[in-house]
Amino acid sequence: MTDRIELVLASASPARLATLEAAGVRPTVRVSLVDEDAVVSRYGVTDPADVALLLARAKAEDVARLLEQDRDAATGDGGAGADSLVVGCDSVLELDGESHGKPGDAAAACERWRRMRGRSGTLHTGHWVVDSREEGTGGTLGAVASTTVHFADLTDEEIDAYVATGEPLRVAGAFTVDGLGGPFVTGIEGDHHNVVGISLPLLRELLAEVGVPWHRLWT
Repeated sequence: MTDRIELVLASASPARLATLEAAGVRPTVRVSLVDEDAVVSRYGVTDPADVALLLARAKAEDVARLLEQDRDAATGDGGAGADSLVVGCDSVLELDGESHGKPGDAAAACERWRRMRGRSGTLHTGHWVVDSREEGTGGTLGAVASTTVHFADLTDEEIDAYVATGEPLRVAGAFTVDGLGGPFVTGIEGDHHNVVGISLPLLRELLAEVGVPWHRLWT
């Protein structure tokens, strides 16, 4: 397809990349230089959904800035990202009105799971799109997808064993639904892909707002 548009994923998440690839999209990965704690502190945002959207925007706009620098430094071939759309994402788990990203260490992950077990939380994923195409709209817009997640009533032994795998330390909310944590999620209400890290239906809607139909991303 000669008129395919390049999507740049402003995230190092292998789960987000795999989700996009399974949907026929092969993005370029460009990780942002954003200091998440500094961004949240600067704007004083506390609402979990707002935190997710703020960080998604910061990451997307940072990568769009890096791509612009690449274009300025290019010698005539346009450089990587010369005609691309940037999407940034960030996920946080809301539990008891508090935001939970990646746990800092194993002790924090165990403590979190002892709070989560047998309960439900809301996984918010902020999505932000920057149309950095040379002849694009120049649009920058975003939205949040929220999915309710029901957790199994794990034993202390199960929590300790799961945390010992290291997986909970690498993901927002200290769990996965598509990995080792799958057996510990008893159900979800909402978009499954959103829990993995990127809502494909929401991303499709955001891209449509800048005039890009989803199929133009297919490889």
